Amino acid sequence: MADERPLLPAIPPNMPQLPARRRFSRWLGRSVLRLGGWRVAGELPDIPRLVLIAAPHSSNWDGIWGMAAKMALGFDVRVLGKASLFWWPLSLVLHRLGVIPVDRGRAQGVVAQAVELVRRSPRMWFALAPEGTRKPVEHWKPGFWKIADGAGVPILMAYFHYPEKTIGIGPLFHTSGDLRTDMAAIRTWYRPWQGKNRGTA
Repeated sequence: MADERPLLPAIPPNMPQLPARRRFSRWLGRSVLRLGGWRVAGELPDIPRLVLIAAPHSSNWDGIWGMAAKMALGFDVRVLGKASLFWWPLSLVLHRLGVIPVDRGRAQGVVAQAVELVRRSPRMWFALAPEGTRKPVEHWKPGFWKIADGAGVPILMAYFHYPEKTIGIGPLFHTSGDLRTDMAAIRTWYRPWQGKNRGTA
């Protein structure tokens, strides 16, 4: 019996979106997901600014399925990249992929630069991997929490669940000001999801 579950969730109007003319990109993203047997589940929030995290990150394949989902949904998500990578013509590709140059040598630091970017943007979904590596880690890097808390925006929790070939959209998490308590709650929420090579617990 054919799988009748929807491939993609509905697109809310306040979500940052790429120009509608990029139809080929959206078609390609949907095709990759369909051929791989993957789908995006959950409800995308109708807000213009947030910090998006995705876990568990245990394989290079995560980047392929994640990029396919980004293209299929047509949402404009931003990530940080070293300023030294922005040389022509690579800079053209990086800008098109939503990569923002960051100067790691600036006194204010990477987190402060990210907070400033999110605060001053009318629309920005800022994404990063909280584990920071494909290997198992005991402690997640708190940069995503500091950016969300500093910019006054919620965290959107997304996950890879390989047993069901699902990229899931979870609930919005609002920081409380208590880093340790919030990180424990977020890690607990991620426990059921299984990456290609491991979970998050």
